[in-house]
Amino acid sequence: MKLILASASPRRAEILAAAGIPFETRATNIDEARDPGESPEIMAERLAGAKAEAVAQKLDASESAIVLGADTVVVADAQVLGKPLSKAAAREMLLSLRGREHQVITGFTAVRVPGGALKKGHEVTRVWIAPMTDEEVNAYVETGEPLDKAGAYAIQGIAGRYIPRIEGCYFNVVGLPLARIWQVLTSLGWRQG
Repeated sequence: MKLILASASPRRAEILAAAGIPFETRATNIDEARDPGESPEIMAERLAGAKAEAVAQKLDASESAIVLGADTVVVADAQVLGKPLSKAAAREMLLSLRGREHQVITGFTAVRVPGGALKKGHEVTRVWIAPMTDEEVNAYVETGEPLDKAGAYAIQGIAGRYIPRIEGCYFNVVGLPLARIWQVLTSLGWRQG
């Protein structure tokens, strides 16, 4: 049985590859807008499910696979911080996060095909960003690293120097809570090899 990652995220692919989990990627485009009144946890789970289901529906009936979808959001003061659309937006996000704690939430859904067995959930990690100076924020934004990352930072990159503490799963902050995903995959019957 193969694993299909329903995501274009190179970071999720790197996590699976580094853990020795073979997979193939089939990304899909979905509307990632937040529904009115939707909690960040429900939003992350809903988007992960939409990604997994979109790919699962396109599979040939003879294929045996588990399709894995994931979506990561950054939350500060109940506000969801997505991917910044500009350097100015990235700077604003980082200024709002510096010197304080926030949450990173990754929703996930795994669907077994054929059969439709499904497991879903989310993981929450608390992250503290150091009180960066304006100069540090500006220099980091100029690296370009924040521009395609939820919350405008990458813990596994340059921004790691400004993150003195986390509570929870490190891989969740990168984009995929590895230990939880391993449990979900094996519970759905996925075996390596």
